[in-house]
Amino acid sequence: MADPRGFLTHTRELPTRRPVPVRLRDWREVYENFPADKLRQQASRCMDCGIPFCNSGCPLGNLIPDWNDLVYRKHWRRAIERLHATNNFPEFTGRLCPAPCEAACVLGIHEPPVTIKQIEVEIVDRAWAEGWIVPQPPAVRTNRSVAVVGSGPAGLAAAQQLTRAGYEVVVFERADRIGGLLRYGIPEFKMEKRHLDRRLAQMEAEGTEFRAGVDVGSDVTAEELQDSFDAVVLACGATAWRDLPIPGRELRGVYQAMEYLPLANRVQEG
Repeated sequence: MADPRGFLTHTRELPTRRPVPVRLRDWREVYENFPADKLRQQASRCMDCGIPFCNSGCPLGNLIPDWNDLVYRKHWRRAIERLHATNNFPEFTGRLCPAPCEAACVLGIHEPPVTIKQIEVEIVDRAWAEGWIVPQPPAVRTNRSVAVVGSGPAGLAAAQQLTRAGYEVVVFERADRIGGLLRYGIPEFKMEKRHLDRRLAQMEAEGTEFRAGVDVGSDVTAEELQDSFDAVVLACGATAWRDLPIPGRELRGVYQAMEYLPLANRVQEG
């Protein structure tokens, strides 16, 4: 690491929340921008452990010590390349993931863990601002096709990887707009929809086709998909809730999250 004593010098620090009177006037994300110099200090707290348990703690296996060191050295473009090596959409995961990587951080045994999640967000936000994230259409097409059922993060990641590998990819979504729970399950103050929309624009420019308002199994059958495509990826998500049979569940005004959130997001989107 460029600063082997960073974890001894700096304490954990996160962005401040926007003032409540300001937040009451909009639905934007809660946190203020984080200065680059402070982010570099946070990245320097990474100890470059011999066995980086943050890697195994991350479901994607993100190369966390690599891009922490690159951020500290101000190699921002190389940092987004290392981040994208394992993660198609770090602007989603950095905002929404519960950060098991931080729970696995070795520094967290005795000190507050490295702010891995915030560093991830700042890397990708800077990359978008600098214009480093651009469409990557395949150089060669395979002349084979794949249907992806579901346009949540798993379906979108599968579609982007397959498109870049040269397949003709069509994503089917039963809702009226693409995005799955990223669109209708996540409140705007957790992740603004502009982050989703610009990724979809990138994917369309790469060649991915989106078909919203198509309910597979009703509007089109599984057999029709199998006949029309060389392969089918099922990424339908988990939208069926589990009830909680406790006293008061039957009272008026008690709703399941999957009943309320899509309605609230539709109102917010107009």
